[in-house]
Amino acid sequence: MNELTSALAAALPDGRVLTDPDVVDSYARDRTFVRPGRPLGVVLAQSRDDVVATMRWASEHRVPVVPRGAGTGLAGGATAVDGCVVLSLARMTAIRELSPQDEIAVVEPGVITADLDRAAREHGLMYAPDPSSYEISTIGGNLATNAGGLRCVKYGVTRDSALGLEVVLADGRVLNTGRRTMKGVTGYDLTGLFVGSEGTLGVITAATLRLRRAPRETATVAAEFTSLRDAAAAVSAIVAAGCQPSLLELMDRTTLQAIDDWKNIGLEPSTRAMLIAQAEGAADEMADLCAAASFVAVSSTPEEAAELIGIRRLAYQAKERLGQCLVEDVCVPRSVLPEMITKIEEVAVRHGVMIATVAHAGDGNLHPVFVFDRGLAEPPEEVWAAADEVFRAALGLGGTLTGEHGVGLLKKRWLSLETGPVAAELHHGIKQVFDPLNILNPGKAI
Repeated sequence: MNELTSALAAALPDGRVLTDPDVVDSYARDRTFVRPGRPLGVVLAQSRDDVVATMRWASEHRVPVVPRGAGTGLAGGATAVDGCVVLSLARMTAIRELSPQDEIAVVEPGVITADLDRAAREHGLMYAPDPSSYEISTIGGNLATNAGGLRCVKYGVTRDSALGLEVVLADGRVLNTGRRTMKGVTGYDLTGLFVGSEGTLGVITAATLRLRRAPRETATVAAEFTSLRDAAAAVSAIVAAGCQPSLLELMDRTTLQAIDDWKNIGLEPSTRAMLIAQAEGAADEMADLCAAASFVAVSSTPEEAAELIGIRRLAYQAKERLGQCLVEDVCVPRSVLPEMITKIEEVAVRHGVMIATVAHAGDGNLHPVFVFDRGLAEPPEEVWAAADEVFRAALGLGGTLTGEHGVGLLKKRWLSLETGPVAAELHHGIKQVFDPLNILNPGKAI
């Protein structure tokens, strides 16, 4: 340890600070290809007091701090910067309270998303946000990026389930935001401000989260299409009919082929897209609305439903087997989803780039994944050019650069296209209020 990290270790209980270079390196990156900086060390926080002590030390010595959950992010938001301390919250795993009467849970940031959902279901409740990484991602990371997931179409993103937060500020002060009630408009919405701020305004050490009644009976529909546009048209039809799906997911041929090569799901040569939908009591109607489908199946048991949804959850891992991935998440109005899908297909052909697309189709959130050769430090020029076209196309259709992954490092070069100078000025002004020394996750998000 050097003098700085020795002072940090002295401020914390034994064993909280890691400085071995090989161990530290394992905490320095997320799931992107982004090359991290070299940290001074890692803090393994186990309590709010550990976070307070770390931030007081960092403020005193003006050392950057990069908060980290499970490292499952896809935008480079948790990658280390040179000379920083990585603050890992993965050991803060307590579900402090779960109240069936109030339908809330109070949890620490290291709680795995799926574990909270399982705990809630013991009381007939559920935690609605469910990113595809829900079995490995943490609540803290979900809050930092305002993560979405498969059930967004009905229940919204993480912000819609966040009632209040406990946050350690850059100087070590503790701030409590929000409330335990379903309603409350006292003061500015600081909870909403911190959710999605990507660790640039404060470190979340606890969250009061809304739980919802778990649906009693749901059925799942899987439909195969010979045209991606036909699948997108079925999405519009299901939404327009008022079926209120809790899940409406779309996968293109490239994605399905990657899954089939890995798991042998019996993909037909003519299938160009698959739509997976789930709702309470509307399965037959949704199946009928997939009129252009070449094949439609409706689950008859919970096990069949889980198997169908499991196909969708395999998508990212299947694509990782093909090479390195630049994973994007543009979002457009649902009405222009077919047009956006067509543009992505055209971009792939024009630049000679493999793009495998899945979509949370019910809310217009597409994940075009640009696959390139392993071993490259970053995507080749043609991939960046293709990504640029996709981003500009989404903005041109009234959409946004990111629906749920965050800006991190990967999207900063395009940020001004969406926000404009006035919004940028306000963002930096807010950052200055909460973090005047610019030590919290510097260089990310804004």
